Amino acid sequence: MAGEDVRRLSPEELAAQYYVAQARHARRAADRVQALWAELDRRDLTGSWEALVGPQVVRAVAQGQFAAASGADEYVDAVSEADDVVPDRAGRTRALAFAGRAADGRPLESLLYLPVITTKRSLAAGADDVEAMMTGLNQLLRIAASEVADAGRSAAGVSIAGQRTINGYIRVVNAPACARCIILAGVEYGWNRGFQRHPKCDCVHMPARLLARGRLHAGATNARQYFDGLSRTEQNRVFTAAGAQAIRDGAKISQVVNARRGIYTVGDQYGRRIRATREGTTRSGLFASLERHRAIARGDLRPADHRKFQLRSPRLLPEQIYRVARSRDEAIGLLQHYGYLGWHL
Repeated sequence: MAGEDVRRLSPEELAAQYYVAQARHARRAADRVQALWAELDRRDLTGSWEALVGPQVVRAVAQGQFAAASGADEYVDAVSEADDVVPDRAGRTRALAFAGRAADGRPLESLLYLPVITTKRSLAAGADDVEAMMTGLNQLLRIAASEVADAGRSAAGVSIAGQRTINGYIRVVNAPACARCIILAGVEYGWNRGFQRHPKCDCVHMPARLLARGRLHAGATNARQYFDGLSRTEQNRVFTAAGAQAIRDGAKISQVVNARRGIYTVGDQYGRRIRATREGTTRSGLFASLERHRAIARGDLRPADHRKFQLRSPRLLPEQIYRVARSRDEAIGLLQHYGYLGWHL
């Protein structure tokens, strides 16, 4: 009503809203690719994929990635305001930089073709058409939802890095969750710590001014609280009967569950193996365009010869940038250099 004060949402409430929005983007992408999968010709899976279905599936997932990444700055800034943090942005997050590539750096086209291969293998192993197609569809749905969620998380991580007055984030775990995520619930991480995730993971960042990095945050649900809130049946399902009993008997959840994160390596730079992406490195790609303009500005390339420019350096993923950067300023500079952060979208 007019004249009444509108209660400001807390960071935890904003994180919950952000989770719902991200889940909606993933669900929409999954619904779209499910409808497209039904258009495949079972007599010519590869032909119908390449001619019609595949490009539309790639477009649907890329659109979902763009939508998920587009809300990163708005979310981080809203949490900053709720936490009474004076903003100090180094740039705006480029949503397009997170669309069109897989989380491991490969093009979406090759990743999204895997369900077709899976379907063919199922048929070759003796499965009937319906069973084989369902196997492929389930894999496609997992991939689509995971890639959209990963794009949103990666963009949120870049946005946090670009907001200097936010020095980290808290992992928010949403039910239902797996054991690997539950043991990380409520844990504080520095701004330059990559987000541990796995296929179908839907946890999100909650930007914060951290008090004690790597420890449990008092305001967020932690692993033990999450575990105690589950029914005995759910405890046994998530942690196995033996594991759940050990936790109930007093064992530390982190000792019962071993959370692991997959690592993708591409080459050797900065004296170590790196995670990089080929997305944005084609002649018309964002990173290639940035590098071409820099070469012209340095005088290494004449403007008239811009079509002859060849990109020779890999494009690092944001998570790799956090690993190699020796300071926040250097990380911000690298995020800007590789096209993830900038004032011009």
